Amino acid sequence: MTELAAVLFDMDGTLVDTEVLWWEATAEIAARIGHRLTDADAPEVVGRAVGDTAAHLVRVTGEPDADGVAADLTAAFQERVDRGAPLRPGADRLLAELTAEGVPFALVSASPRSVVDSVVGGALAHVPFAFTLSADDTVRTKPHPDPYRAAARRFGVPEAACVAVEDSPDGAASADAAGCTVLVVPSMMPVPARPGRIFAESLEEVSVAGLRRYVAGGGEGRAAGDG
Repeated sequence: MTELAAVLFDMDGTLVDTEVLWWEATAEIAARIGHRLTDADAPEVVGRAVGDTAAHLVRVTGEPDADGVAADLTAAFQERVDRGAPLRPGADRLLAELTAEGVPFALVSASPRSVVDSVVGGALAHVPFAFTLSADDTVRTKPHPDPYRAAARRFGVPEAACVAVEDSPDGAASADAAGCTVLVVPSMMPVPARPGRIFAESLEEVSVAGLRRYVAGGGEGRAAGDG
């Protein structure tokens, strides 16, 4: 029976309500280069790394400067994050419960280091993460497995003993590929159901006891709460 060794949290849209800020930033830069962002763009924006979204905008507009688009996206997002990013419902309570029960946890984000540091120094300043990983800390970021594998290695534990908490299709795919136990709490985009994924409508439904049962059961179950 596998025991819960660590919890690995995505940041944007999972712990903090920043996905809407990322969408606003992308819409601003897209309009600047002649593209109106719509729901059709969502798979290339929500939960995606800066470089991926920049590449998408380059494809749909013909803008030649991908690096410049990426830099503008980062700056526009950073400006919004610096104004403040509210916590998602249930995040504070779950983080406090993990801390009280001595379960280690870390932040595993596809955002740039500058954005991660801004959020961790602001809305999440009170949270004792063991460490944080950003898109700058692995060769490949989500949806590749590298970030979650790197986090498990830093804890020195098997990936299957880690619960990755995610809100987006790319994030869930990254955690799946790494071999983590995956809890999905969707925010702006639906995430497809797959074997081994468990879903909760909100972190308010999630408890440490539920996470332990979920890992012990090999990812079987419908929600990670007390029931």
